[in-house]
Amino acid sequence: MIPSPLQKPDVTLSLTLSPSSVSGPASTTRETPEGRGIRLIELLLKCANHASTPGANDLDRADACLSQISALASVSGDSMQRLAAHFASALATRLLIRRWPGIYRAVNHTRRCRFPVVDDIDSAARALFSQAFPYLSFAYAIIARTLLQVMTHERVVHLVDLGSGDPKLWVPLLRSFARLSNGPPHLKVTCVSSNRTVLEKLGHRLVKEAEVLDLPFQFIPLNVAAQDLTPGLLQIRTGEALAFISILNLHALLADDDDDHHRFNASYDNDNEIRNGKRLNTFLLMIRSMSPKALFVVEQEADHNSSRLVDRFVDGLHYYSAVFDSIDATFGSTGITSEQAEGRIMVEEMFGREIENMVAYEGLDRVERHERFSRWALRMTRAGFRSVRMWYNSDEDAKQMVGAFGKEGYKIVSDRTSMMICWHDRPLYAVTTWTS
Repeated sequence: MIPSPLQKPDVTLSLTLSPSSVSGPASTTRETPEGRGIRLIELLLKCANHASTPGANDLDRADACLSQISALASVSGDSMQRLAAHFASALATRLLIRRWPGIYRAVNHTRRCRFPVVDDIDSAARALFSQAFPYLSFAYAIIARTLLQVMTHERVVHLVDLGSGDPKLWVPLLRSFARLSNGPPHLKVTCVSSNRTVLEKLGHRLVKEAEVLDLPFQFIPLNVAAQDLTPGLLQIRTGEALAFISILNLHALLADDDDDHHRFNASYDNDNEIRNGKRLNTFLLMIRSMSPKALFVVEQEADHNSSRLVDRFVDGLHYYSAVFDSIDATFGSTGITSEQAEGRIMVEEMFGREIENMVAYEGLDRVERHERFSRWALRMTRAGFRSVRMWYNSDEDAKQMVGAFGKEGYKIVSDRTSMMICWHDRPLYAVTTWTS
C-alpha cells in the first residue's frame, strides 16, 4: 500500500534531510510502493523548499531533486507516482519561469498554438469528472433541494449560473421545478461563461428539456467571464426571485497582483489573516446589491492561497493525494480497460493543470486559490451575507445519498452552515448557502 493520503508527511524531517540523502544513490526503500511513496514525498517537499528561494544554488539543488523524482514517478504508476509526476512537472515549470522567463513564454506560446482547444479539453474533463465521481452530484442534489425549499411559493424564478454550465445540475433542476405540487413557476436561467460552446450546448439541451416538460422557460446565455458580470447584463425584472449558483469558480476572483517580495519568496504570511481579495469583495457586493434570495457556493475545502509556496504545496499534497486515491477507487489502478485508462488520464490532467497553476504561478496568473470554509464564511459575512441552513432532514438522508452511488469511501458531513463532501475523513468540497 502507498502512504495514506490522510496521513500528513513529516515536513520537518523531509525538509532537513542531509544533502547525501538527496544527491546520493536512490534508497532501496523505493523497491516497495510504501518506501517509494515516502521517498517521493521527501523529495517533493525538499524540492519545493529549494524552489521557493531565489538563490542559484537552490535552483541547482531543486534540479537534482527533480532528476530523482523523475526516476521514481510515473503518470501510469500507482496513485502516489502519478501525483508526484504532476507536482514535479509543476515545480519544473516554476523553475523555468523564474530562471528563464523568456524561454518559458516562447515555449508556452508555441504550445498554445499547437493546442488551441485546451478550453474544450478542460470542459470534456470536467464533464467526465461530474459524471464519474459523486462529488458534484452530491453538491447538486443539496443545492436543488435547498433551492426548491427557498423558491416554493415564487411564481417567477431567475437562476444565474456563474460559470458551471453543467447539464447534470440544470436538467434535474428543471424536472424538479416542473413537478412542484402547486405548479411550476416561470423559470429563467442565465448562464455566465467565457466558453461559447458550453453556452450553446447547455442552452440547446435545456430548451428541449423545458419543451418536453411543458415548463415556462427562458434561457439567457452571457458570453462573459464572471468577473465582468454587471447587474445590467442580467436583465432582472421586478417580481423575480433571484438566486446565484457558483460551482468551483469564486476562488479565481481571489487572484491578486502580488508585489515583488511575495511573487516568488515570502518570508511572512500570517495564515490567521484574510488576504484582501478586492476583486472578490467587489463582486460579492455587486451580487448582494441585487438582493438575491440565495447564493449557493461550492468550493474546494483546501488551503492553497498562502503566499508561501511550501505551505500551499504541503496542503496541496494532502488534498490531491486524497483526490487521486478516490480516482483509483473509481477507475481502478490495475487491470482497467483502455477506455477507463483514457478517462483517468483526462481527469488527472485536469487536476494536474490545477496543481501547476497553484505551484508554478504567482500574481494574477495564479487563479487556483482555494480556501477553507472558515475563511469563506468570513469573506461572505464581511460582504453582508448571512448563512442559510441547507436542506437535510437527518444524517440518514446523507447516508442514503452516498449509498445510492454504490461505492465506499465517500461521506457527507453536515452542520447548520455547511455540508462537507469527503473522501473518507478528508473534506474535499464545501457546499454553503447565503442570503442578502
